Amino acid sequence: MELVKVKTKYQITLPVALRKKAGVNIGDIFEATVNKGEITLRAKNLVDKGIAEGLADVRAGRVYGPFDTHKEMVDFLHESVKKYKKSKHVRK
Repeated sequence: MELVKVKTKYQITLPVALRKKAGVNIGDIFEATVNKGEITLRAKNLVDKGIAEGLADVRAGRVYGPFDTHKEMVDFLHESVKKYKKSKHVRK
């Protein structure tokens, strides 16, 4: 069991052995909870909302590609624009 001391401004330092065992790095985010006088820290992964939405699209298959070259991608985009213009979505 490792002991830590509360310092000025109520800061604590995690001992090296605990940091290594838990894989804690500078900048990591933790959720702190108190239950019956015990403080528990749980590592949290924060994901930007836009990135989370993009990952959800990938998981749901709402993506195009992969393309082997940039030319394939550009050609695909040109064809998509042609199809869109021919559809009823575009006002004439």
